[in-house]
Amino acid sequence: MLTATGCVAGWMNVMAGGGSLLTVPVMLFMGVPAPVANGTNRIAILAETATAVTVFFRRGYSDIRLSAGLALMACVGAVGGASLGVRLDGVWFDWLLGAVLIVVLYLMASGGKRAEIAEARPKRLAAGHALMIVAGFWGGMVQVGVGILFLLPILHRVMGMDLVRCNAHKTFIVLSYTVISLLIFSSQVELLWLAGLALALGNAFGGWLGAHTTITKGDKWIRRVIYIVLAAFAVKLLVF
Repeated sequence: MLTATGCVAGWMNVMAGGGSLLTVPVMLFMGVPAPVANGTNRIAILAETATAVTVFFRRGYSDIRLSAGLALMACVGAVGGASLGVRLDGVWFDWLLGAVLIVVLYLMASGGKRAEIAEARPKRLAAGHALMIVAGFWGGMVQVGVGILFLLPILHRVMGMDLVRCNAHKTFIVLSYTVISLLIFSSQVELLWLAGLALALGNAFGGWLGAHTTITKGDKWIRRVIYIVLAAFAVKLLVF
């Protein structure tokens, strides 16, 4: 069940984000305590992003210098976030997360033609790097929704990159801070490594598929996936 869930979650994470809204609740349903589920999920995220980064690199979608700079700032935030995340009960933020998803959906949908046009070079580099600290903090703390809530809006709306390159940078950033987060969680929480490996197997395949889908389908197709994921998870969090 974890491997099958990981396949779907890995594909969603690379394409849009929100895959952890599947994997973490599944582990909670199996009776895993929230901090343990939160930490164990990082094992799968590590496998997924490593696979996706490899695909993007081989297909020519890579800017190591920019990715590394953004990832470094995210890692700074992830240290604080993960230190708090090991104590998080995993319940109180559902309504807040659902409300933020609706806000992000509105912002992306209301961007009009301006959001469709990506410049040849990234813009607002200083703002993008600074905001990565916030993204890294959230990712280190809960991981859930970090792509939709933070990384894609920062890379796409603030820095002006097309969604294909956004996803290439996003996977490198998540890979980098997940290493930090996993080290912190494993040092303070007893992770379920067998469950994490089963989940990682699915996430790795889903990440590989998501990276190829991103490259072959392009910007407009990714946008449709993001809208669907945002709307579905907002309804899930606020209604169910």
